[in-house]
Amino acid sequence: MVEIRGIEFQGNTDNAMGLEFYNLSHRFGYQAPNWPYFKDVQIERTHYMAKSGVLSQTLTHTMHVTTHIDAPAHVVPKTPFIDEVPLPHFFGSGLVVPLPKEKWEPITGDDLEKACGHAVRENDVLIVNTGWHHEYEDGDYFAYCPGFVQSAADWMVEKKIKVVGHDTQANDHPLATAIGPQRNGPLLPHLADEYREWSGGRDWKDDFPDWEPVHNTLFRNGILGIENVGGDLDAVSGKRCTFAFFPWNWDRGDGCIIRLVAMIDQGQHYRIEAGESF
Repeated sequence: MVEIRGIEFQGNTDNAMGLEFYNLSHRFGYQAPNWPYFKDVQIERTHYMAKSGVLSQTLTHTMHVTTHIDAPAHVVPKTPFIDEVPLPHFFGSGLVVPLPKEKWEPITGDDLEKACGHAVRENDVLIVNTGWHHEYEDGDYFAYCPGFVQSAADWMVEKKIKVVGHDTQANDHPLATAIGPQRNGPLLPHLADEYREWSGGRDWKDDFPDWEPVHNTLFRNGILGIENVGGDLDAVSGKRCTFAFFPWNWDRGDGCIIRLVAMIDQGQHYRIEAGESF
């Protein structure tokens, strides 16, 4: 048992179910790290103890802040909204794959095959740990993350991955988004010269000619993406876990903040109820 503000609770790794629970989500709240053109999270205490005897807060924010899942409709027109995705898509077993990457490095299909190709199963949840969740702060995290490229998306389709999560800013490399030369970008135009120097003289428009190709490939094939994974990610890296990450039942939602949780049952004594009548 753990005591929190005078109340006792069952612990994450010591509870009556015999399960281990690991939080893989970043914090959400005041001044949460944010994508370069999103409005800041706003929180108003509509009611508070001195005024009303209860605490009630009003939130104004995008759903694409902190750890969240994108609906296909976020990027691809005429595809499912978050409330239309069947519930089994938000629960399942899979892998947490350690795959260290540096600034702007691509995550390729070959990388994934070498890291977990021998262990991945059809309909797995795949969580990739590049190490960048340690950089999740208001600053360079969003501009300089590594990211998936087209071959990684093709690999996930071939392996029939159900959901992919990662500790980076988007399902694509940041320079394949509006941070770079794509669509409404560049949001950060100074990165053009920096990329040319980093890459040995290449132009980012040549290296990233397509807008969010990984988003498009995944979503058109029914694979959802969880962005900004964090929390206790290192504690479960290299392990097979069960994951739960249910979004709101938001009518025509383009995505949703989630509490991504990894669960391990070392004793193998817990069961999901069979639904017998009582």
